[in-house]
Amino acid sequence: MSQANHPSFITLPAPAEHTTVLAFLIKQFPHISQDVWVERMSAGKVFWRDDQGLDSDINRNTPYQPNKTLGYYREVPEEPKVPFKEIIIEHSDHFLIAHKPPFLPVMPGGVFVNECLQERLIKGTGIPDLQAVHRLDRDTSGLVLFSTNPKTRHQYHQLFSERTIKKQYQAIAAVRGDEKIQGQSWHIKNHLKRSTPKFLFENCAETKAGQYAESVIECIEQSSSKALFTLSPITGRTHQLRLHMQHIGFPILNDRFYPTLQPKEPDNYQKPLQLHAKNLSFIDPVSKRELEFISPGSLEI
Repeated sequence: MSQANHPSFITLPAPAEHTTVLAFLIKQFPHISQDVWVERMSAGKVFWRDDQGLDSDINRNTPYQPNKTLGYYREVPEEPKVPFKEIIIEHSDHFLIAHKPPFLPVMPGGVFVNECLQERLIKGTGIPDLQAVHRLDRDTSGLVLFSTNPKTRHQYHQLFSERTIKKQYQAIAAVRGDEKIQGQSWHIKNHLKRSTPKFLFENCAETKAGQYAESVIECIEQSSSKALFTLSPITGRTHQLRLHMQHIGFPILNDRFYPTLQPKEPDNYQKPLQLHAKNLSFIDPVSKRELEFISPGSLEI
């Protein structure tokens, strides 16, 4: 059994739909049984964020309290180990830039509790307050920005909320031998909405049925069977670049979600998703210096 080094938190929504904390947890996490939650409560692994523990004698009947924050330690029976190393590109008093390998999540999730980029960096740097400012899909490789100082963290979050940070990605897609697209560019403006299953999204027409998404894509190199693209997202929606590549007719090579969801199976480390976060550039909100970072990794056709 692998237990997270740090707790996760969830704020109990209002209005109350449950009478007890236990009932809420069972409904919120249907894949975890009641017995497991009771055992975790008895071991002190479920608690209020103000450190008021749930006493084992009353754990089944602890009242639900809307808007109060609950902490809990995630556990998984067996946690996969990703056989690739992260690289620290820059480390200052306020932020850290790291290169994330493919298959490694940025944050804990699913079967990953400690095997994620953030936990690796906390362990490696000894900075318990280190926190990701944005995320990449688990399958995507490349640069990720972290905050190392809670006092200035909001300023780095604003780089993304105000769209003052520039990101550029690389992607590889399959092409037919008779397709000549090198030098061609696309400026995609559409909307993305949730699909089925719910972790997938889909492109939709200009009906404002989903979230607005905008990207600029250019084909910069082409061989007889593949093409290399640069992708500059203007917005930062979930799966945006994967969907926009599909939208222009060139789904990203080794994409397990699009255009067709592949059966769930163990990671094939020989076939990573060919999407890479290559560049990050921004004006540092603390030093006011213009900065640019380039990942040591690169995609080649």
